[in-house]
Amino acid sequence: MGSWWSLGLAATRAGLDWPRPRREPGSVPPLCVRSQRGPARSGSGPRRLPRVPLVTESHSGAGICSTPGIKMLYLIGLGLGDAKDITVKGLEVVKQCRRVYLEAYTSILTVGKEVLEKFYGRELILADRETVEQEADDILKDADICDVAFLVVGDPFGATTHSDLVLRAVKLGIPYRVIHNASIMNAVGCCGLQLYNFGETVSVVFWTDTWKPESFFDKIKKNKQNGMHTLCLLDIKVKEQSLENLMRGKKIYESPRYMSVNQAAEQLLAIVQNRRLQGEEPEITENTICVGLARVGAMDQKIASGTLQQMSTVELGGPLHSMIIAGNMHPLETDMLKLFAVNESIFEDNECQKNT
Repeated sequence: MGSWWSLGLAATRAGLDWPRPRREPGSVPPLCVRSQRGPARSGSGPRRLPRVPLVTESHSGAGICSTPGIKMLYLIGLGLGDAKDITVKGLEVVKQCRRVYLEAYTSILTVGKEVLEKFYGRELILADRETVEQEADDILKDADICDVAFLVVGDPFGATTHSDLVLRAVKLGIPYRVIHNASIMNAVGCCGLQLYNFGETVSVVFWTDTWKPESFFDKIKKNKQNGMHTLCLLDIKVKEQSLENLMRGKKIYESPRYMSVNQAAEQLLAIVQNRRLQGEEPEITENTICVGLARVGAMDQKIASGTLQQMSTVELGGPLHSMIIAGNMHPLETDMLKLFAVNESIFEDNECQKNT
């Protein structure tokens, strides 16, 4: 006998109604995504199945798998390094999809679009912020009748924008599947700080002459008070318009900019000084232990550990950069950071002793 779903699908195709199975109280029902036949209905009794049934791999929502033969939207993580970091499963899906989009604004790989196209054997459609956030319906067009892939550097859910794409797909009755990969959120463990000791992640944005937000500093402060490390994701400006061009409606874009560890450290040091002028002695000081990371996952990955002051001058090379503000450290974490120390003696001073 085939599974209940396969029997139900066969009955549906034959134009027959198929009753729902009995479900024990408290159990979790299979997930149904709306199709062209109308939304899945709740309640008991006979009903016509949707054309595209989906089942979750686990009740925790860890993944969604499709019925064989069903066309859908695929969100595929590319990892952090180069073209070869895509998973075998992800590469197989890319080769079968009719359209393949490459998200090109939340992160970058160390290789360009042309290298990816050569390795994947497929033409890629660049999807910038405007495309993803304002023209998502174009990406989802016909995804219920042909496979469409959306490629994301790192993991697909590293940016909230991609959750929005999934919600739009579900609303339109389009099945989806996520193929995960490594992201900076877990790859930062390469520096030796233990992942379960991290608090809330923050984004450090480029300051302007008239806009210098400090809200991220307060989150770092809270993590520090709780003894937790803070991962700082540094700003990326790709295909951005100046305020003047934006107000005039001119489609003129600025050159790409990627924040370095030096720039992030300088902004943090400026906030430390501002807080002192306000009569506050901040949790984070010039001597707070930090870690700078560049091009994590690439062959030329670079890591440096030292004080916040040292991070303002350390040389880490090209993008992408990330920075960690250390909280309380286990002796093993301290020993690991010594491997990347700008000056190992800093781990013997009072600040480090307080961390450990």
